[in-house]
Formats: sequence, structure tokens, C-alpha cells
Amino acid sequence: MTSAAAFKTHLTLLVGLALCGLAFWFELGRALRGNELSWAYVFEWPLLGIFAVYMWWKLLHPGFTIRRRKEKPAIAPQYEGMLAAWQEEQRKLEKTRQAEESQSSSFSEGKNESSQTSE
Repeated sequence: MTSAAAFKTHLTLLVGLALCGLAFWFELGRALRGNELSWAYVFEWPLLGIFAVYMWWKLLHPGFTIRRRKEKPAIAPQYEGMLAAWQEEQRKLEKTRQAEESQSSSFSEGKNESSQTSE
């Protein structure tokens, strides 16, 4: 973000927070004078200000995320044997698939060579 754009973003945040503060103060006065609906706005304006600060931060730091180390899910001990058997079966299936693919590709290559020699 360029410095001019960052300045505009900061200025927009400051104006927005000032407006949220004024609106909070106005609605608090109305609520204290008996307007019960204003109590909702008394809580809404500060939340809007917090959201504005969050969006301001996201605009200034676009790629920032909190990354936590992914932990392997724990497996109950009684299922460890089943998991190992499943993984072994997956490996066997993958080997079989790769062998079939290599056979079919070598067969199709041989077929192409024989059709070229017959012409």
C-alpha cells in the first residue's frame, strides 16, 4: 500500500471512530432520558468501531493470518491396528494401479509402433 493510500486509510479510520464515538454519546444520552430502543445503539456503535479497527488492520496487512501448527488427530489405541491395515491396503492398491497404468501405456505404445510399421 502506498503512503498516500495508507494515509487515507488512517484518516478514514479516525473519522469513522470519531463518528462512532459521537453516535455512542448521543444514543447514551437518549437512553438515559428514557428511550429504551437507544440502549441497543449504545452497544452497537462501539461494536461497529471495533469492526472498523479490524478492517483497518486487514487492509494494512493483507496476507496476515495466525497460522497454527496442524496437529495430527489423535487415534484411539484400539483403532491403531485398523489404521495401519488400512494404510497398507492403500499402498497395495496404489502399487496395483501404477502397475496397470504402466502396462496399459506400454501396450498402447507397442500398438502404435506396430501400426506405424504396417503402413
